[in-house]
Amino acid sequence: MSTFIQLHLLTAYAPSNLNRDDLGRPKTAKMGNTDRLRISSQSLKRAWRTSDCFYQSLSDHIGARSRCFARYWVYKPMIDNGISEKIAKESAIKIADQFGKLKNEKSPKDPLTNLETEQLVHISNYEQQAIKQLVDLLISEKREPTNNEVKLLRKENSSIDIALFGRMLADRTAFSIEAACQVSHALGVSTVTIEDDFFTAVDDLNNNDVDAGSAHLGERGFASALFYTYVCISRDLLLENLNGDEVLVEKTLKALTESAAKVAPTGMQNSFASRAYTSYLLIEKGSQQPRSLAVAYFNPIRSQDLVNDAITRLEEQRDKFDKVYGQCADSRYVLNSETGEGTLSAALDFVAQK
Repeated sequence: MSTFIQLHLLTAYAPSNLNRDDLGRPKTAKMGNTDRLRISSQSLKRAWRTSDCFYQSLSDHIGARSRCFARYWVYKPMIDNGISEKIAKESAIKIADQFGKLKNEKSPKDPLTNLETEQLVHISNYEQQAIKQLVDLLISEKREPTNNEVKLLRKENSSIDIALFGRMLADRTAFSIEAACQVSHALGVSTVTIEDDFFTAVDDLNNNDVDAGSAHLGERGFASALFYTYVCISRDLLLENLNGDEVLVEKTLKALTESAAKVAPTGMQNSFASRAYTSYLLIEKGSQQPRSLAVAYFNPIRSQDLVNDAITRLEEQRDKFDKVYGQCADSRYVLNSETGEGTLSAALDFVAQK
């Protein structure tokens, strides 16, 4: 039976706009018939996989997500090394085509547009190295690649971001990878009202006798909330995606958990500096069918002690499920900054253990 690791996090962000909608306002969602502040799972995953927590110990096992990789990894180095534009372009097209369908349109402002794939492609670190080695060979021999040489996609993967969050190649489905990690949208546990920050910018060289007005007027939406986030990881699938490398699985689980607990999305951080550590982290491990505890917050919390009341609700909901479904996890670990229970170091050791 599969082993699942579930993370339940409560994280409070001060007034901010970490994740914006198409109008530039903080994202929201309806839950329990009330508006809640929201941070999308896509925003969270990108913040985590590009964080120092990932790169400090796993920099050799992180891929890249791009649709213009052929332009910068193939075409540009070949041109920089004196290869003709025709050979460089054809080489870039052949290599990019292995990863996805190329753009058809041509832009007069950017003649290299058709070197890009239509969709973003997640490329593993090994595939990046293979591209570089092939390009170096093509430069030394001043030629285009053969059909066999451009077969760079690998079923074997060692990039932790691809192993965790998956890869979908619509035109190369044999090389798609199922995600071992599922991440919920982070939702506020209380009702939210989006506020507007009206601001001005002053020209430092203004002569107040002539012009005392502002040089710029602007408006920005913001809000604050305590967020509940749920993360579910299939340890067995993660191990399979990482080719049975148990040591790398343990490093990956530690890096993901630390990132989820400490890393905030980067949206408008320079304006709000809303960086937060998780106040409460519940880690559950076991072969039981996973379940979120989001139902604890369908009735929004209205209290003066939001953090502690949210923790109480979460633990009560956990116990309710245990009572009617039986024990929903084989083992658990709690980090609670409000009571001083647990430590991050111990939590990372726990999440990595089989």
